Amino acid sequence: MGKLILYHGTPDKIVVPTFGLGDEKHDYGKGFYLTENPELAKEWAVCRPNDNNGWLHKYELDTDNLKILDFQERDILCWLAELMKHRDASDTKRYKMLAAKFIENYGLDTDGYDVIKGWRANASYFYIAREFVRDNIDVDVLAELLSLGDLGIQYCIKSPIAYSKLQEIETDISMVNYDEFNAKYNLRDVEARQKMRDLVNSDANKVTKVFSTLLER
Repeated sequence: MGKLILYHGTPDKIVVPTFGLGDEKHDYGKGFYLTENPELAKEWAVCRPNDNNGWLHKYELDTDNLKILDFQERDILCWLAELMKHRDASDTKRYKMLAAKFIENYGLDTDGYDVIKGWRANASYFYIAREFVRDNIDVDVLAELLSLGDLGIQYCIKSPIAYSKLQEIETDISMVNYDEFNAKYNLRDVEARQKMRDLVNSDANKVTKVFSTLLER
């Protein structure tokens, strides 16, 4: 893969990626999150409803000798299981009981990887996840739903060696205008949810292979 140019959108002008930091309840747990798409990174920099401008940081990642887990190359259920390890799609007792079994069936051991690559679970994702765990979405339309959500692909830096191979291009830091890119973030989310609802309510959603039935294997 060689060297990648990646972007990190944040409210902070000064960022120091540090191994061991980050939120365990983020998509892939603790780590430093980036994307190849600078426009998405700008939206993520100002997605909070606080009217503050954000910052776009640019990095170079040398991927040589790094072990990268790419969820786009795996079954989509593996990705959902990984998210369930860190984030709750529902606070119901039923979900909490079934999520552990789902993770047991479809989860991957990610401990040996330096970088995790996969979709970003933004606000639109929670519509998908909520309906999926309620048995309202057939697994056969999950991939299409995620493409409609336009969630974007992110990289999560996980290991000390991966952090050591990540270098900021400090001359390319730029401010992100809140009004412009928060509006784009919200519009993307509204349009995605409508497209998703249309697909969920269409004949393509057979509602046969659903969350609870997937636990029977």
